Amino acid sequence: MVCSHGAGRMLYRLKRLYLGAHAFALMLGLTAVGLAAPAASQALSRTASVPVMAVVSLSRQQVAVYDARGKMLEARVSTGQAGYETPAGIYSVIQKDRYHASNLYENAPMPFMQRITWSGIALHAGDLPGYPASHGCIRLPYDVARQLFELTNKGMRVVVVRDNMVPVDFTHPALFRSGASNPAPSGTQVENVALVPRPARSSIAAAKAAAAEAAAQKAEHARRAASQAREEAAEYLEKLEVAEEAKQTAEGEIKEADELLLQTEGSSKYGERLKASKAKAQDRLSAARSKIDAIYAEGKAKIDAATVARTEAKAARAASAAAQEEAKLAAGVPVSVFISRKTQRLYVRQSFEPLFESDVRIRDPNAPIGTTLFTALGYVGKDTDELRWSALAMYPERASQRPASGLARQRGGEPLRTDAAAAKAALERVAIPQDTLNRIGELVTPGSSLIVSDEEMSRETGKGTDFVVLMSGEPQGGIRRRSPNRYLFSPYDAPLPPGVGPGPFSWW
Repeated sequence: MVCSHGAGRMLYRLKRLYLGAHAFALMLGLTAVGLAAPAASQALSRTASVPVMAVVSLSRQQVAVYDARGKMLEARVSTGQAGYETPAGIYSVIQKDRYHASNLYENAPMPFMQRITWSGIALHAGDLPGYPASHGCIRLPYDVARQLFELTNKGMRVVVVRDNMVPVDFTHPALFRSGASNPAPSGTQVENVALVPRPARSSIAAAKAAAAEAAAQKAEHARRAASQAREEAAEYLEKLEVAEEAKQTAEGEIKEADELLLQTEGSSKYGERLKASKAKAQDRLSAARSKIDAIYAEGKAKIDAATVARTEAKAARAASAAAQEEAKLAAGVPVSVFISRKTQRLYVRQSFEPLFESDVRIRDPNAPIGTTLFTALGYVGKDTDELRWSALAMYPERASQRPASGLARQRGGEPLRTDAAAAKAALERVAIPQDTLNRIGELVTPGSSLIVSDEEMSRETGKGTDFVVLMSGEPQGGIRRRSPNRYLFSPYDAPLPPGVGPGPFSWW
């Protein structure tokens, strides 16, 4: 049944209250069994910035979160149990809801939910028994889920790997540059393209960001000055407010009396009473005006200062908003590029929507190329369009050496570092048309990504998502048991009826 907007809002408020209580109960329950208090490995390792990637290891039941500077957080998880496996693959956060409830499993609370598929797989706080136990979601410790929820933006990559893989810093001339000067594909002959000299995008973005920061500081200074000026003039402003209200009331009474006098023509006894009432209102108006003049004469300097400070604060806020918008435009909106060996196509998406696609040429097209995620972390320097990249492979082995079995094997030991040589070899097998390279170069910014894969994009890729790429050799019960329908999940999901419990926490 479709709710009206008002009814939907009421249900949502009820759901927030309901889930808030159960989230608190969950926190107490986890604390009681020693799971809510974060271990040393679960705490933020340093001052947090915006995360760019979360890597979930199925074999280790662990998540590591990375920002542009490296690993910032690590914690235990519980992923999908047998038959409901969380599929290994590449996802992104596509929705966030602090008080979400599952509509698949009896409205079970899912605090700090960050959805990665519209069919129902998400990161959220939940029970951690020490082994895979969910129906496909990735459960996090309560405190970690809360911390991560506050830090992440929609679009953050979530990579689910079989083994515990670590991204590595990566450079290669074939990776995109933030400008039209992208190199031609290896082995491809192209005509020289005349490029119009221009400042590096990094310089423009840095200048705009600095201007935005300065404008924000100026706006904050103006706000404080206006607050102080108003406080100093508060006594006079309060008296002025009372006097202005009396003035407006008297003016209203005079206007009403004049209108009634026109109707009675002033000849009746009632008209005489109206004239007397008007005269009294005129006296009150005169007194209010005199009061206003006296208040303003006594506190003129402070009142004028407060008025000027308020005007300046308003102008500073508008200037700050404009500077923030300019900085945002200069920084650009990250794009995602996906190259599939299976389809021999390149696809580009931005802000969860497709932009364009083109053919690519892959050397030895029948030989496996693996799956590698390249992420632009930032600019190499202030005055360059060259980007700093990381590479994350889905598997420790080269594609040609990978065993057929997709079962997780790694249980302990050190995390496995991405093989930079294998990532380089995969990248060098791909030839992209020069016009496509230039078009991407005009769009690519820090936060952009490139996925090179044997796989094609999953059917989970669609409206409101980035690319979703699943590893075909791995168990996918958590996807196959679900139907990708975003409309199953409404922000107005109704809470449970009174007296009906949420079901066992082990269902999450």
